[in-house]
Amino acid sequence: MPNGADVSILDRRLVFVTGKGGVGKTSVAAALAHLSASRGRRTLVCEMDAKGSLAAAFDAAPLEFAEREVEPNLYAMAMNTEDALREYLRLFVKVPFLGKIGPLARTFDFVADAAPGVKEILTIGKFCWEAKEHHYDLIVVDAEATGHIVAQIGAPLVIRDMVQVGLVRDQTDWMLEVLHDPAMTGVAVVTTPEEMPVTETLGLLDRLSAETGVEATTLIANRVLPALFDRRQSAIVDRLDDAEDLLVGAAGKNVRAVLEAAHITEARRRIGSGHLARLREHTDLPMLMVPELFTRATGRRVVTLVAEALAEELD
Repeated sequence: MPNGADVSILDRRLVFVTGKGGVGKTSVAAALAHLSASRGRRTLVCEMDAKGSLAAAFDAAPLEFAEREVEPNLYAMAMNTEDALREYLRLFVKVPFLGKIGPLARTFDFVADAAPGVKEILTIGKFCWEAKEHHYDLIVVDAEATGHIVAQIGAPLVIRDMVQVGLVRDQTDWMLEVLHDPAMTGVAVVTTPEEMPVTETLGLLDRLSAETGVEATTLIANRVLPALFDRRQSAIVDRLDDAEDLLVGAAGKNVRAVLEAAHITEARRRIGSGHLARLREHTDLPMLMVPELFTRATGRRVVTLVAEALAEELD
């Protein structure tokens, strides 16, 4: 298998998409999955927090643990700990079909509260299993936000250090083989050209590899304002204030609002470019740019537009 540095984000088998809350993480995860499926790859996309955002992105009914096709080649699901436990018992402990597992689930919750990483290993194990068995060409996980992704992805490492022998130890070994293979598994970190999202991204990049052994592979800058003017035009715009009275006389008083909007937009773009430059100084990871969409569209239309922008960057 090729080195991870030579593998596109869509050519891996398991991709976790994370980012600070509010940066458009779910839209980007849905767009990556849509783009993969549109290129003929059997793709699974999973929502971790069960808030319903992923279903809304595809204008679909609420998602469940059982995968459901939401468009050709694209299947979607929502993670559920009880269903994940049921599947784990069936696949690895060889317990036959279980109906309601309320008492067992309550016992599991008690153990999970006392032992960090137990719940997370069920969810991570689900994705690693699907990737290992190659049930899908690509699995895209709309993962936890930057503040929680390290604990989620790092769970197998935590459990392996706690348990020295037995079934659970064996399970974590093959999970880590999947997670630590950079040609198979990647983490895409979504940010926006703003101070706090970039600062959180920098912190995550430092922690991710050190604490989980899993490498960030791609940065995705979302809602990037396009340049309104080239350098020569910007210099002209900066001097237009000196001719404001003439412009008002020629075009009416509304020209002041137009000039102000141009100045504010260009100032925001420059500040945002500075934040992204700070990110680039810290890492040589590839950065995909998704422009501000300037649309009131929602759902599948937004996913399609973001996917088109990502396709241009990847191609």
